[in-house]
Amino acid sequence: MISDLHLPLILLAALVAMASPGPATLAIAGTSMNAGRRFGLALAAGVMTGSLFWSSAAAFGLGAIMLANAWAFEVIRYAGAGYLLYLAYRSARSALSREQGIGRQFKVTSCRAAYRKGLALHLTNPKAVLFFGSLYSIGVPADAPLSSLAIIIAAIASLGAVVFFGYALIFSSAPMVAGYARLRRWCEGAFAIVFAFAGIKILTARIAGD
Repeated sequence: MISDLHLPLILLAALVAMASPGPATLAIAGTSMNAGRRFGLALAAGVMTGSLFWSSAAAFGLGAIMLANAWAFEVIRYAGAGYLLYLAYRSARSALSREQGIGRQFKVTSCRAAYRKGLALHLTNPKAVLFFGSLYSIGVPADAPLSSLAIIIAAIASLGAVVFFGYALIFSSAPMVAGYARLRRWCEGAFAIVFAFAGIKILTARIAGD
């Protein structure tokens, strides 16, 4: 029954995880400020699709299977760390450049490219596997019916749409864009540090059982 699902607790945990500053939200913010609202929304849609994939996978037990097979998790972990370090490199180059304009890490040629970038960013995020795996194992009874799982997946997806599209809309506003233009090199330097820190942390992290 839906009353057994602790839905408010699940949504609160999901909100904190999604809205907290991290590689995905920073990429949405940076793309929205640099490339514009349309590309920011497209990248946010890619992130949301990745979130929906991991949420659905965890709901139907794929997350647990991946964690039980360490090699599968390790592939995602190294791919995610490598992608974040690549973004850190591009951010650092952009911060050191005196050229004005779109930062290298935020250059997109089409909405489709922006969508793929957001999708890749979230599909290679090992923290998403851990988060959604823990969320469903703690907040959802093992015998929950498909209808209840569908409610949770839909609720988390709706929450993700509000958060990720909200980031794109806020950071593509005129005041944010103007502020970014004035502080471009400092902001992109901060992006480089955050992306590098996240990549190294994921690369050096040890999962339970190692």
